[in-house]
Amino acid sequence: MAPTHRPRLMACNRVWRRFKAVGDRDASSGTPLRVTWGRTPHPWNGDASWAVSGIHTDLGPGEGDAAAACTAAPSGRGGALGLVLGYPFDTVKVRLQTQTTYRGIVDCMVKTYRHESLLGFFKGMSFPIASIAVVNSVLFGIYSNTLLALTATSHQERRAQPPSYAHIFMAGCTGGFLQAYFLAPFDLIKVRLQNQTEPRAKPGSPPPRYRGPVHCAASIFQEEGPRGLFRGAWALTLRDTPTMGIYFITYECLCHQSTPEGQNPSSATVLVAGGFAGITSWVTATPLDVIKSRMQMAGLNQRAHRGVLDCIVSSARQEGLGVFFRGLTINSARAFPVNAVTFLSYEYLLHLWQ
Repeated sequence: MAPTHRPRLMACNRVWRRFKAVGDRDASSGTPLRVTWGRTPHPWNGDASWAVSGIHTDLGPGEGDAAAACTAAPSGRGGALGLVLGYPFDTVKVRLQTQTTYRGIVDCMVKTYRHESLLGFFKGMSFPIASIAVVNSVLFGIYSNTLLALTATSHQERRAQPPSYAHIFMAGCTGGFLQAYFLAPFDLIKVRLQNQTEPRAKPGSPPPRYRGPVHCAASIFQEEGPRGLFRGAWALTLRDTPTMGIYFITYECLCHQSTPEGQNPSSATVLVAGGFAGITSWVTATPLDVIKSRMQMAGLNQRAHRGVLDCIVSSARQEGLGVFFRGLTINSARAFPVNAVTFLSYEYLLHLWQ
């Protein structure tokens, strides 16, 4: 075995022993494991952070990669499940934003089901499932480490000395900015596949433009070059950078306001704060989300735009200002439960690793 692999294997074994110790302690006691919510100090020395599917832990130097390799699959199930449950709503949202053939949410759902069956709501889902662990790892990991760099305080110390809202906003914006570049190609492929409205396959019917995510990526690369895979990335960056700052600051503010001084937020507080953080972020993100989706579809079912500003002006002229809020209702309905569970898992795993 190569010497560079031994530290990761040793860290991997320590990760699994820690999970086993928690399970053994729970089994021997015969009672459910009691959890006190709140940020806790990292269990090992070092400040490296790791997150999977929106769940964050702190690991020692060299242990982050090993933990991801050992636990990405089981830990990613919760995030993947949330993605599967919310994906049909995302498909409807994307079609409302990029197409003018639907009169509303219900009309879009009915037409999609009639022409494409239930599978029509899940087009392009494989790439988001494959990338959700990486994307959320980047977001939560960078947020945590940026906040640590700005405040120079541990999780335990932050309970007594909460970071300023300016630091929280800056850390969230940093995570959102860097996440956008990891997310851009996956999001582009997802949107292209979601907009394929061909009916259920029948003998003699024309094949869809893209046969799957890999064929979609290869076609875009061949027809539009490497830059084509990042079509709409600038709009995505403008959407995610301030939105992630608002996302985290809303969560921290609600937790702080709803929790007595010196105590940790309850699970109910975490759920409510996480849900409203998701809604608030989507209210601010929806206008640029519309622009992002339209730019990603440029050149296929609509004319190519010269840039973000050109897309904004042309969309407003042709369809009015209301176009920038298409999909807001369905986004908000999906955002509350998904983000409530995300933050509940985030806080739970922080406690679990103490």
